[in-house]
Amino acid sequence: MDTPFSNTAPTTGRPAWVNIVRVAVWSVCYFAFYFVQQVAELVAPLLLIVGIGWSALPHLMGIVSSSSEAGDPQAHDVIVRVSHAIPDHLNLGSHLLTPSSLIFDGLALMAAAALCATLSAVSARSM
Repeated sequence: MDTPFSNTAPTTGRPAWVNIVRVAVWSVCYFAFYFVQQVAELVAPLLLIVGIGWSALPHLMGIVSSSSEAGDPQAHDVIVRVSHAIPDHLNLGSHLLTPSSLIFDGLALMAAAALCATLSAVSARSM
């Protein structure tokens, strides 16, 4: 029979410090997985919206440009200049950003969030 001040855990027969270390390790894993999940859930929709908007904007400008041809020629020129000013890619340092890469990154972050939710549930059960 274990006393309240025993040096071993009551059910496993292992030293108490082993269980404390095990819970500490799983707690750190749970924190890391949950943190990544929260950041991914925050950033993924933003990347998807920006990527879809960026890819749709030239098409929308083309539609507006073709419908304004019959109207004011100055407005048509402005719309054409604006539509040609929209870049198809951006270089930020060594990173190349395109609309399709932003959409892919958003979907990859959604998959990472789902994976981290699963792993945090597993680590919570292991504590």
